[in-house]
Amino acid sequence: MSTSSSSKEGASTSNDGVCEVSDMLQNMRTNDGEDNDVLLLCANCGKKGDDVNNTCNKCKQVKYCNAACKKKHRHKHKKDCEEHQRCAAEKHNEERRIAAERHDEELFKQPPPQLGDCPICFLRLPSLDTGRRYYACCGKEICSGCAYSPVYDNQGNAVDIDKQNTCPFCRILAPKSIKEIVERLKKRVEVDDPIAIHNLGIHYRDGEHGFPQDMDKALELWHRAGELGYAGAYCAIGYVYDITGFEIDNKKALHYYELGAIGGCEQARHNLGCSEGMEGNMERALKHYMIAVMNGRSDSLNRIQNMYLAGLATKNDYLKALQSYQKYLGEIRSPQRDTAAAATEEYRYY
Repeated sequence: MSTSSSSKEGASTSNDGVCEVSDMLQNMRTNDGEDNDVLLLCANCGKKGDDVNNTCNKCKQVKYCNAACKKKHRHKHKKDCEEHQRCAAEKHNEERRIAAERHDEELFKQPPPQLGDCPICFLRLPSLDTGRRYYACCGKEICSGCAYSPVYDNQGNAVDIDKQNTCPFCRILAPKSIKEIVERLKKRVEVDDPIAIHNLGIHYRDGEHGFPQDMDKALELWHRAGELGYAGAYCAIGYVYDITGFEIDNKKALHYYELGAIGGCEQARHNLGCSEGMEGNMERALKHYMIAVMNGRSDSLNRIQNMYLAGLATKNDYLKALQSYQKYLGEIRSPQRDTAAAATEEYRYY
């Protein structure tokens, strides 16, 4: 073994020893013989007592009985103090690294499905907003195909238009006024329906349907909806701090986008990809876009295509994204939904 390597090993051993001593000195105490009587010890004069409470300002590891002892011991303590600070910094950085790894592990794992299946046709609900409808009468989200499909009687004959104007799931007549819409929505809010709570927040944000424009009330409702499991509410909060102009705070926006993405909101996931891309973190952006594509975000697929054309993603990345999107389409497509989408743009589902 060379002299230099021996000296490095010796230095490493010495530093480790200092770190161990640092932990031992963090609360320098002495026991005077009784189990419950533990006293502090001055690092300079050795005085014991509860009044030994003048701590080193830099390393916070040793204590003194007064300022005079601290000043007298400063020269002797300087080297150890620097090592204590170095060990504390290393420990802090390691804790931050572990916390960041755990956070990324949670952030980038495949989230649970936020929407589930249509309760009528049992096919996966589309992620596109126009591909599904929320009904406050029963609190169900129905796919565009089932919402558009005509109602038939037991003989297979289409019923009259008045009877068709009902909820596809519970068959309650559709509301005939804004007042009735609001009343149904409030009933769902009272039973902690997270989608109804989120929608009520939108009414307060926009000041519509007789509600005053109140962003603070909207945020309160969205927080409640998010805590009840509706990840899209966190995305709505992220928008408030991102682009609405109410209170621009990028750190808060990213925090709520992350909560939404972890909960399964593909829009929040796409927004995170855009944010990482603007910061030049293309690898992280690609990860977000990939997960968003799995959940039906065609704009995320376009971003991956552009990254591939710019040399920022591989051909295999783009191929994998295309396959993921095709798999998603295979899960949501049906002749009934195609018929609805062909009839009007309001029922487009991908």
